[in-house]
Amino acid sequence: MTNTRKRNFLKRTLLVLLISIVILVVSVKLLSEPLPTGLTGPQADALAMKIEQTLGKSAYDNLSQIKFSFRNHHYNWLKMQNKVIVTWDEYTVHLDLNNTSVSEVLPSSLSVEAKSKLVRQATAFFYNDSYWLVAPFKFFDPGVERRLVKLDDGADALLITHTSGGVTPGDSYLWIVDQNGRPTSFKLWVSIIPIKGISASWEGWTMASCVQFSTKHKLGPLAIEITGLEVD
Repeated sequence: MTNTRKRNFLKRTLLVLLISIVILVVSVKLLSEPLPTGLTGPQADALAMKIEQTLGKSAYDNLSQIKFSFRNHHYNWLKMQNKVIVTWDEYTVHLDLNNTSVSEVLPSSLSVEAKSKLVRQATAFFYNDSYWLVAPFKFFDPGVERRLVKLDDGADALLITHTSGGVTPGDSYLWIVDQNGRPTSFKLWVSIIPIKGISASWEGWTMASCVQFSTKHKLGPLAIEITGLEVD
């Protein structure tokens, strides 16, 4: 290939890349929704409490242990102790959520740097994966802001914003519920998803120890399923 042909090839490649980036940016903007506004106060809190009551929040608070799997991540959450055993691939992390620096990592032969990285990974895995299971029970956690939003059809929805905590503070979720207060979906404004306001379903409801858990979600073309759920 001559130098001239090489230059023309590079120019065409860069042009295609630039056009692709522009199309992607425009598509994200067109598909995204602005974060809705809403009112804080007793009405927002009342809707949050209705959802929690419908799903069995008091029974959930008394659970001592929750086991579940999210794809190839496996969890034994010792809820009352605020500890969780996270297993994936050949790794096991005994994660202390009160103080992650004292967490234990297996294999024990790994370097200190490798263990620290695995603790960070396990923490991120747990907060992300468990949210798809227990998010409706976190409405009154520290750093959570609740707002009542009126939908176009006049129904009430609950906007939850995590102002602190977790691994991505600032994320917001608009909860859509049925007439009984059970979630049917939420819309997400989160840092890791470029399309803002994309909807994820909450379905596959199952009862365990008087608590309702959603074990199946659809996020666009992505199917999310919680498996191996056991509680006590």
